[in-house]
Amino acid sequence: QVQLVESGGGLVQPGGSLRLSCAASESIFSFNAMGWYRQAPGKQREMVTTITNGDIINYAESVKGRFTVTRDNAKNTVYLQMNSLKPEDTAVYYCTADRYWPSQYRYWGQGTQVTVSS
Repeated sequence: QVQLVESGGGLVQPGGSLRLSCAASESIFSFNAMGWYRQAPGKQREMVTTITNGDIINYAESVKGRFTVTRDNAKNTVYLQMNSLKPEDTAVYYCTADRYWPSQYRYWGQGTQVTVSS
């Protein structure tokens, strides 16, 4: 059973930074892509960023230039560096891992709360 464990969330002031980590229970090379999604209160879950095994990266327009996703294959961990945080970034952040074969499947972490407030 694949496990994804997020950490690093918390309370931060507007303009501050946080780094989220997602530790996988197996080699992240075994997944075609990793990602971060978020869900704010009363809103639908949305994609924040994805990174493929070939390091093709996609960001939501709302976080471009502020967030950076990286992966450490040796540690089976994916990171999300979040800078210049805004109150609208407040959400539960979820790590994901995708496999495309034999059928498409997405694994989810349990989520970590990020609150941006003064």
